[in-house]
This record gives sequence, structure tokens and C-alpha cells, in this order.
Amino acid sequence: MTSEISVRPAKAEDVPLIFENIGYWAGQGKMLVRPMNDIFENLRDFFVAESETVNGKEFLGNGALHILWGDIAEIRGLAVKYDVQAKGIGKKLVQACENEAKRIGIPKVFAWTYSVEFFEKCGYKLIDKSKDLHPRVWSECLRCQFYAGCNENGMIKQLDVPMPYNLPEPPPAQIPPGI
Repeated sequence: MTSEISVRPAKAEDVPLIFENIGYWAGQGKMLVRPMNDIFENLRDFFVAESETVNGKEFLGNGALHILWGDIAEIRGLAVKYDVQAKGIGKKLVQACENEAKRIGIPKVFAWTYSVEFFEKCGYKLIDKSKDLHPRVWSECLRCQFYAGCNENGMIKQLDVPMPYNLPEPPPAQIPPGI
């Protein structure tokens, strides 16, 4: 890396790099794999970190903000390339997700992670997933292949955004057919 890190909304041309980056970390057992079609379908959720080099832009990492309900969004697909770890890239991606949540009026941001210390440094608090999860988080969890044996940690952060008024209650979590 030869220049400052910038973060921008992802574009379709970024999908192969996002897919490869997530795939690398999924292969290490550090996150869930995301099919390429899932990345395309949720492309508006993603941000990309990059730096300017003599050869053009260098892809450094990715992260996504996925809205779960009017009062909570999830940071997911957060992955920094293995060769540029611990340079503030992950924090910049988390900040981009938080800024987007604030922009659209979402007061809480949630993440599943194995990197508790990283999220604590970003101001997140560890929660007891057996009792402190938002119903919409559970709805997402029920679709996961690792639901029964999940060992990820739930982290949450309250943003400086007022709670939406007249927000309807989320539907209860429902187990999809076949699980």
C-alpha cells in the first residue's frame, strides 16, 4: 500500500474480488461463505476499501450493511485481505457501514464475529445471544446451515440516531421448511 485508504460503495466489477476475499476467510473458518449470486443480489449493501498504487487501485477489503428491520442493521461480509491486516482497513469499513446506518436512520448495528476484540475497539458490546437478540436477527440465523452449532459472538452498538417512531413490531422468527 502506498497511499491513503478510501472506502466507497461497491460496484458490479468488485464482485469477483469480494467473492474471492470472503471465500479465503470462509476457507479459514473465520466467516460464512457467500455465493457470488448472493453478493450480486446484495451489492448495494457492500462497501470496498482500496488504495491508490502506481498500478491503479488496489482492493483491500469489503464489508456490508444489511438492514434487518427499521431499528437494526447487520454488518456482514466484513473481510480485509490477509496481506494487509492491522492497518485500520476493517475499522474504516465498519465506519462506512455505521455512517450508512446513520444516514438512513437505523439506530443499532449488529455483527456476528469471532473477532470480539476488534469490534470492542470499534465500540461494540458483546451480547448474550441466548436472550438479547432482536427477532429479525433470529430470522436470519434460522436460515444458516450452522444454526444448531453456532459459536460466533453477537456484538451490538447503539448509534447516535433516534429510534424510529411508529415502527411496527417485527414478525416472530420462524423456522423455514426443511430445517
